[in-house]
Amino acid sequence: MSKGSKSAQNNPLLQQATQMQAQMDSVREELKKREVTATGVDDKVSVTVTCEGRVRNIHVAEDFLTVEDLEMSLDAITATVNAALELADRTAEEELSQVSGGLKIPGITG
Repeated sequence: MSKGSKSAQNNPLLQQATQMQAQMDSVREELKKREVTATGVDDKVSVTVTCEGRVRNIHVAEDFLTVEDLEMSLDAITATVNAALELADRTAEEELSQVSGGLKIPGITG
């Protein structure tokens, strides 16, 4: 091994970065499965999404659909989907921030 090169084993900073990357990867895998739910219109609409951004379930109360017109119903569903996705993003960001100590590191924290 030449004098100017060091492996990750000999460099504590590289070891920490490697450990953080592994932790971040683990958290990202967990977040793919974690679900969050947002509700709207007095709980008449609920949307469940994963923290990866996939919609798992949309529930609309029957009485809401009979009272509101199609445009209002679709607007409510859209707003609730967006709220659920924002909640998923915040949840993922908080989880990843805990691992990184709040640091924004390109290539590691996203």
